[in-house]
Amino acid sequence: MHHPRSPRIAVVGAGRLGTALHRALTSAGHDAGSAPLRRGATADGADVVVLCVPDREIERAAELITAGPLVVHVSGAGSVDLVEASHARRGVLHPLMSVPNGAASLEGACAAIRATSDVDATLLRGLARDLGMVPIDVADEDRTAYHAAASLASNALVALELAAAELAATAGVPASALQPLARAALSQVGQQGPAALTGPAARGDWETVAAQRAAVAERTPHLLPLFDAATDACAQIAGTTPSPITAESA
Repeated sequence: MHHPRSPRIAVVGAGRLGTALHRALTSAGHDAGSAPLRRGATADGADVVVLCVPDREIERAAELITAGPLVVHVSGAGSVDLVEASHARRGVLHPLMSVPNGAASLEGACAAIRATSDVDATLLRGLARDLGMVPIDVADEDRTAYHAAASLASNALVALELAAAELAATAGVPASALQPLARAALSQVGQQGPAALTGPAARGDWETVAAQRAAVAERTPHLLPLFDAATDACAQIAGTTPSPITAESA
């Protein structure tokens, strides 16, 4: 259903996020035009302009936007001032999720919100809720730490899973066999926090850890630094430190 008093929204950038965001806005009944605008658009007539472009192109894209609307970027680490300062109304709406393609749903994800005025921050929170997202306020001085946390939660997780799959392959075990274990661990940490941690490092079973480490060193030696770092992190969380690995590197 169309929102008769909702702002006219222009999405600039037809990549994965721009396409997904445009689809979500249209599905929620907002006037977002027939398609995302290409980079270099001026977005004449829009009340809100969302720049779905790479961080390095935000300033240039903002310079081209006709003055007047709320100009919003979607960078996780960037402050509102990544948008050209000549725009009095500036904001950020960063979907806290991975967007693999333009058909991806944004529903259920958090959206980190910031704006140069309370009125516009309220507007962005409302847009996020219309898209089924949960708005969270992240101050400019906190955005780099917020974005680093997001990288650990997603990209570091991917790196760990690929490393585990590589090691498992040396034992003839497919990556798919590890996925139920990984999904369960992710679910449990959301419910239990540190209590979800299991395994030899959490128990202080350093004999088993040493045997595991020897296998990693023999079969995938390039993964040894990652194994050591992950093992020490587990030991610290579980309170079983110092581990032999930590002691050796001290």
